[in-house]
Amino acid sequence: MELLTMSRPEIARLDACQRLEAGTLTQAEVAAQLGLCDRQVRRLLARYRSGGPAGLRSVRRGQPSNRRIAEAVLREALDLVRERYLDFGPTFANEKLRELHGICIGTETLRKAMIRADLWQARRKPYRRTHRPRERRPCFGELVQIDGSPHDWFEGRAARCSLIVFIDDATSKLVGLRFVPVESTWAYFDLLRSYIGSYGRPLALYSDRHSIFRSTHSEYTETKETQLGQALRELDIELLCATTPQAKGRVERVNRTLQQRLLRELRLRSICTIDDANGYLPEFIEDHNQRFAVAPRCQDDLHRPLDGIDLLRALCCRYERSVTAERTFQIGQNIYALDDQSIRPKTRLSIREQQDQSFEIIAGSRILAYHKLRTLTQGAIVCCGRDKVNPLPPR
Repeated sequence: MELLTMSRPEIARLDACQRLEAGTLTQAEVAAQLGLCDRQVRRLLARYRSGGPAGLRSVRRGQPSNRRIAEAVLREALDLVRERYLDFGPTFANEKLRELHGICIGTETLRKAMIRADLWQARRKPYRRTHRPRERRPCFGELVQIDGSPHDWFEGRAARCSLIVFIDDATSKLVGLRFVPVESTWAYFDLLRSYIGSYGRPLALYSDRHSIFRSTHSEYTETKETQLGQALRELDIELLCATTPQAKGRVERVNRTLQQRLLRELRLRSICTIDDANGYLPEFIEDHNQRFAVAPRCQDDLHRPLDGIDLLRALCCRYERSVTAERTFQIGQNIYALDDQSIRPKTRLSIREQQDQSFEIIAGSRILAYHKLRTLTQGAIVCCGRDKVNPLPPR
């Protein structure tokens, strides 16, 4: 007895033909069941009567598909992958073959060909602890996830740097990218100023527990507010700090995507400086959002206008200092003197520092003029207005 291999549609046709021969179904009922017309049903019945169940099998079984990619095209694609896109994933490599070389093949076809040619290794996902998924916020501008990604972005062509990433939670839309030498408060101020200027104030930012966002320093023990936290409070933007990386998984996953795609785009364009990379980012953001952004559940945009808030003055570092007997105050290693000598010692000063290291000195309702007096040497302390060097500790 010969064993026949049949697909599910062929088995369904065999059952219909058998029931049609037995008289339990009519041609019209078989046509409706199989989604065929009466003429096709009569042809199937004729093939069944002449050849039995084997007559219902496809005559193309075991033969190459008529829609297969030509071997020459596939070889050209693999040669290009081997030459220029060796460390690209199949999806990203296929995008570049289509955009830059005009080779249009399926991503799955390319993936299988790369595996056969030992250009790609099929990955088995390791077991990972599952976490309860957090639903997206419904509206654009309701929550923005922020993070910094330190990485060798230029692959040795320049020093390591960090990429500051802002991504909208509702749409997965990149709303801010900026390369900076190091992740710092001023770097977030700079990108936040650009983001608010383009979209407006979001309702909330979602970050990790980096010291830029949440401080345990004794000076901030009561409020846990850092310089960035104080600026966001003035802008009426809520700051949420995640306790685990999985809680802000959307920005963590886009960091991994950027380390795969953006890094290779910089390589293809021979970009090796932070300024050139930042100049390319608007083009990359537009392309990325077209590929990966999704529509929000609600079409409302919850970004708010500034409503008269001075953005430059809000995004600054704040300090509280007391005036010394010599009418001076200290910030870092620098000593500054007040031009107004009528200010009494121990007067409390509210100080706002801008990114250019200029200060706004406020005492009560007055803005005071000042000038830089001197910079302390390393290890010096202030005592009675003079610099003294700390002595070496006894042995």
